[in-house]
Amino acid sequence: MKYSTLLVCTATLFFPHTASAAAQRVISLAPHATELAYSAGLGDKIIAVSDHSDYPLEAATIERVANYQGMKLERIITLQPDLIIAWPNGNPVKELDKLKQLGFNVFETNAQTLEGIAKSVEALSAYAEDPNIGLAAAKQYRDQLHKLSKQYHTQHEVSFLYQLSASPIITVAQDGWPSPVFRFCGGRNIFADSTTPYPQVGSEQVILRQPEVIFTSRHAVIDDSLWDKWQQQIPAVAKQQVWSLNASWINRPTLRAVKALEQVCQLLEKARNNK
Repeated sequence: MKYSTLLVCTATLFFPHTASAAAQRVISLAPHATELAYSAGLGDKIIAVSDHSDYPLEAATIERVANYQGMKLERIITLQPDLIIAWPNGNPVKELDKLKQLGFNVFETNAQTLEGIAKSVEALSAYAEDPNIGLAAAKQYRDQLHKLSKQYHTQHEVSFLYQLSASPIITVAQDGWPSPVFRFCGGRNIFADSTTPYPQVGSEQVILRQPEVIFTSRHAVIDDSLWDKWQQQIPAVAKQQVWSLNASWINRPTLRAVKALEQVCQLLEKARNNK
């Protein structure tokens, strides 16, 4: 019998698990999913994670079984998790379907709103031995959102570009994450009308749309001087409003989105006052 076949048979014998039981062996397949698991009180049950799972610090020492290219399917089966936290937009559909077919309990996290983050933590807390940890964290997060909404409530939108990469220039559009963060703070995305969630754009298009602010993040490895030659054409460059954001805060739909909100809201407020 082939090794892979043996693994499939073993998985079939042991699964499925009931969702009502507290999880004892958890695998996360995306960095934000790892963070959500810790927030939900599952940190001490995590046995494997994806590459770039670096928050909290304890996650950095856990075995890696997934990255942007795919996942180590046979290793995941061997580890016999009773909960797999997946990211349907980032993990291969074929492999996720295989895990489901084998009876593994796959929880898909795909928060597209700020409220969705809290709901994900609450849902995951049902798998924790002490659900109150996740429920309390979600409540605190909502309280922080409410406080920030009162502090930064505004009708004055500021046009912006969020640059995810430099060559080619890729940005975010529609409701792709982290659009809800910018919208919360009164930002108006100059490429919101794009037909794709993460469009590739040219500098000429940026010039035509006249952003008042350009945001970047350190993961994008963007040359700070990229826009310098357009100082006379782009308001954001002319006003020195090309700002770098903390990538872990802004790019991951986790409870730390609150920190991203604080950073983005402060910078957009600075732009409003710089007239």
